[in-house]
Order: sequence, then structure tokens, then C-alpha cells
Amino acid sequence: MQPTADFDPGRLARSLLRKSRQGALATLMAGSGDPYCSLVNVASHPDGSPILLISRLALHTKNLLADPRVSLMLDERAEGDPLEGSRIMLAGHAEEASGDDAAILRRRYLNAHPSAEAFVEFKDFAFFRIRPSGAHLVAGFGRIVDLKPEKFLTDISDAGALLEAEQGAVDHMNADHRDATNLYATRLLGADPGDWRCTGCDPDGIDLAAGSKTLRLDFPERVTGPGALRKMLIRLADEARAKE
Repeated sequence: MQPTADFDPGRLARSLLRKSRQGALATLMAGSGDPYCSLVNVASHPDGSPILLISRLALHTKNLLADPRVSLMLDERAEGDPLEGSRIMLAGHAEEASGDDAAILRRRYLNAHPSAEAFVEFKDFAFFRIRPSGAHLVAGFGRIVDLKPEKFLTDISDAGALLEAEQGAVDHMNADHRDATNLYATRLLGADPGDWRCTGCDPDGIDLAAGSKTLRLDFPERVTGPGALRKMLIRLADEARAKE
């Protein structure tokens, strides 16, 4: 199905990846190969791929360590009939993080789930990243699309400088520019007033959260460095103020 003015499958899939904080993880039972499904908390890598923080004592972790093939379902948690909301089913492989990638996964996950600070240091917990091989998007009647990773993941190959500066930018926005963050949420995205904070940024946009509510603000064009990010955030704040 080709994108239309009111339906862009790739953009909707990216939004679900960025905004979701819980999902249903399907693994294969070690030994028998029987399907097993569990509820997990998720965050997103700068490219949009899902991040998990899970215990080696959990059955799903034992399963994916024996066979890394997994599926993850994310949905928009719409009110009313949940089947009327959009959802995405990812297929892929789960990889345990190490080195620099582990540091990225850690900070991105803790920005999305601050309460995980209480157990992130437990020795049985580890970060995993799901490397998608494809996705099945269901967005309503006649809007069912299979997508390849390049259609919904964000290209970060040219954004090394931005990723290095990301945490500093997030901390700065939350400490000194919470007013702008709230304007993004309320005036640009139509959200109710709240204590909105920035939880991450990437070349395509920024992620916002207030309690259990999450939002995604897409940039009108890609940014790949801290200078371009600063200019974009000022530009969006000016646009939000102009909507008074």
C-alpha cells in the first residue's frame, strides 16, 4: 500500500516505536519451541529499534538466550475498543548489549523509565536490543501493511555528533527549558497541560513524556548535529509561541 496524505505507514510505525513504553514480547520456549508471550517495558534506541531491560531469571530471557528470534507487539493504547487502535508487530532477533551500545541503551531506557534506577544495577538484569527484520502494521480497515526495517527505522549513520550530545541536550531542556517542552506538547501536539519533559532526541524528532503519557514531535527536516538541534528546538518553540 502506498502512503496517502492522511496515512503514512512508515511514519505511523516510527511513532508507535518511539511512544510505546510497554509491549507483548513473544519468544520460543527453550527445548520445546512452544510460543511464550509476556508483558515487558520498552524504550527505543536512537534508530527506533526496541530496548529491553530484563532479568536472566525471567523465562522470556532464558528463551531468547537459547533462540534470539522474537516478536514484539506495540499498540497505541487507544481508549474504547483496543482493536480500533493502531498496532505494530515486529519480528527480529534480540541481542544482549555490550560496550558503547550498552551505554546508549542504558541512558535511553532510564530516560524513558526513571523508576528502573532501583534495579538496573542488579547483576541478573541486562539490556537487550531487538534488531527488527520486518514489521506488520495494522492501522484500521484497509490499512494493513508489511514494512521492511528501512521504512520505519531512523538512519543514524550521519548523526554521531548528535548522539554524543543527546544526553546533554535532554538534561538541558529539562533543567532550563521546561516551558518550551510544555509548549511543544500543548500547542504543537495538542496535549493537555502537564509536567512534560524530554526523554530523547534523534535525527527525526524528540520524545516527550508526562507521567505515563508519551508524545512524539517530528522535526520538519532531519538534524544530525548539536548546532542544528539547538536551532530546530528554538524554531519549534517560536512556532509554538506564535500559536497563542
